[in-house]
Amino acid sequence: MQSTNYVLFREAILTEKQVTCLYGGKRRELCPVIIGHAKGEEKVLSYQFAGESTSRLPPGGKWRCLYLSRVTEARLRDGPWHEGSRHQSEQSCVADVDLDVNIHVRHRR
Repeated sequence: MQSTNYVLFREAILTEKQVTCLYGGKRRELCPVIIGHAKGEEKVLSYQFAGESTSRLPPGGKWRCLYLSRVTEARLRDGPWHEGSRHQSEQSCVADVDLDVNIHVRHRR
């Protein structure tokens, strides 16, 4: 059974909506790109384009790998989609991919 956070982030990918949430005690503004599991845990690869961070958030944003069990106060919202520039390497955040915006959403349009 999927967690409430999993369902919400999955919906965000399908509809290309932004997510606001708390993670590590910091307010995050994200665009989730890939969701699934790694070592039995629900995980999401997202692009954080605004908000707070424990490490410096560069101008324009940064890729983040989040454990969905550590996310609180998650909300969907409308707004422009952010994804940053090309990936420098293959993602290793999500081992068992359930949904990837580039494959499952955009490819079907």
